[in-house]
Amino acid sequence: MSKAMPLMVAGGSEVQEQVTVVSPYDQSVLATLDAADEQTVESALAHAHDAYRNPDQWLTVPERIQILEKTAQLMSDQQDELALLAASEGGKPLQDSRVEVIRAIDGMQLCIDCLRSDAGQVIPMGINAASMNRVAFTQHEPIGVVVAVSAFNHPLNLIVHQVGPAIASGCPVIVKPAEDTPLSCYRFVALLREAGLPEVWCQALVVNDLPVATQLVTDERVAFFSFIGSAKVGWKLRSLLAAGTRCALEHGGVAPVIIESDADIDDALPLLAKGGFYHSGQVCVSVQRIFCHHSIARNVAEQLAKLADEQILGDPTLEQTTMGPLIRKAELERVSTWVHEAIDEGAECLAGGAVSGSGYQATVLFQPSDNSRVSQLEIFGPVICIYSFDDVDAAIEQANSLPYAFQASVFTRSIDKAMHISKRLAASAVMVNDHTAFRVDWMPFAGLHQSGLGVGGIPYTFED
Repeated sequence: MSKAMPLMVAGGSEVQEQVTVVSPYDQSVLATLDAADEQTVESALAHAHDAYRNPDQWLTVPERIQILEKTAQLMSDQQDELALLAASEGGKPLQDSRVEVIRAIDGMQLCIDCLRSDAGQVIPMGINAASMNRVAFTQHEPIGVVVAVSAFNHPLNLIVHQVGPAIASGCPVIVKPAEDTPLSCYRFVALLREAGLPEVWCQALVVNDLPVATQLVTDERVAFFSFIGSAKVGWKLRSLLAAGTRCALEHGGVAPVIIESDADIDDALPLLAKGGFYHSGQVCVSVQRIFCHHSIARNVAEQLAKLADEQILGDPTLEQTTMGPLIRKAELERVSTWVHEAIDEGAECLAGGAVSGSGYQATVLFQPSDNSRVSQLEIFGPVICIYSFDDVDAAIEQANSLPYAFQASVFTRSIDKAMHISKRLAASAVMVNDHTAFRVDWMPFAGLHQSGLGVGGIPYTFED
């Protein structure tokens, strides 16, 4: 049974429009949410800004720690419900959604750790005549109102990454989750409030209209803008920010993998399959382009195709499912178009290559054209492309030829080769003998070039 849910804005607000949230698997209605209009956005910003402008009402560090600790405990108590909710609205299989919830709970602890270790620094004095008899030190203060715009693919953990550090740092935050997957965000905000957070310090809303979202992001009262989503939207919004608003942008990549002839293929294959087919490839650092030494390329492609055929595509709320639906029908059509274009342009399809209900089969393409869209753009679907190379430096050059750079990986038994390749790959992080989507939540996470701006990861967001 679907639910009707009001806006989570301080003071409440009467609205005329609504957003309907449906399951990407079977299009069943999960909930109906009130949608924010111009007056709602103004109210949310005014309440948040007023809270920030009164330091006497700021939450103390012990109060913030207590709220974060209680929220983490509430999340732990509700792990199963949170995982099922995330799987239902986002389509990520239940087994992977459980892992997401565990990461989100750990993320709350990371926010607490940031507070407990937070310190400024002593500035050297007494080292020349002008600085004699002086001491100087820095202290961190909250930057101001934070506006966070999030993506659909990790509906709970991404919210924790954006909202948790804002709460920890003492900033009032307004969060706009993806309209496809707002329910996990709303549940998280409700848990924060149950744990004692005054509603003005974390408000959540969804919108129907782009101008309303733009109003929220570009208001001069916004001190920090956190964005996770497409490069086109992120860079556009950045260009519209008010003077003085700082920001962090996390976009997508076209993750490259280099596999040398001496790599442990038996170890690499399941890692590559997981990195490429996890959440049906709807991850910004999914394995997409694999460059294999010519002596093993065909074998790697065929073995990876077997693993693709073993994926269980279906209802994301069932235990046995390993791949769920794509988030929207339009994405299904786009991925299908790109794959068939690549085949027409010379790629050999070794597995998948077809729509299956609301999902797309795990697909392996061998030797796509360098000019195909699957070779040039982020697929954001369960498609892995494999290319054969003779010269590793030429493969690196091809890997680096796109205007996107996020995470990459190299497989080899040779430390010399690993160092040679990782030093030359255009990426913010290079994994050695692991897939490109590896991440823990305390590590820096950053897109370069068109893939983003600033550094994510909970401690780095807290510092921002």
